[in-house]
Amino acid sequence: MQGTLAMLILRTLQWGPSHGYGIVQALRTQSGEILQLETGSLYPALHRLERRGWVTSDWKRTESNQCARCYSLTVARRKELGTIWTAGNRWWMCLGAFFTGNLREARHEFLAILGVVVWAWLV
Repeated sequence: MQGTLAMLILRTLQWGPSHGYGIVQALRTQSGEILQLETGSLYPALHRLERRGWVTSDWKRTESNQCARCYSLTVARRKELGTIWTAGNRWWMCLGAFFTGNLREARHEFLAILGVVVWAWLV
């Protein structure tokens, strides 16, 4: 779940900086109230992402005039995340084509994924 939680957090932060409670609320709303994330899982994941250079944090005032740590994607990682999402989406298209018997389309999508990954590696 760690990798999945990290990707969900990063996806949420793509829309802009947020404090922990805002991330929890966004994930809850986006999942149709299915995902009930506890702070005991969120903050360790945010700290890991910060140590790995994916997010930065600053203390800011909330709407209710309280101090809260606000998290945002780093500029370099924002670009990298877009590449990861593109490759992920193409991977699902490749699998769908493969399992429906459209091998030509599966091959096309697989080659597109390789192109995205190699391009990201070279840049």
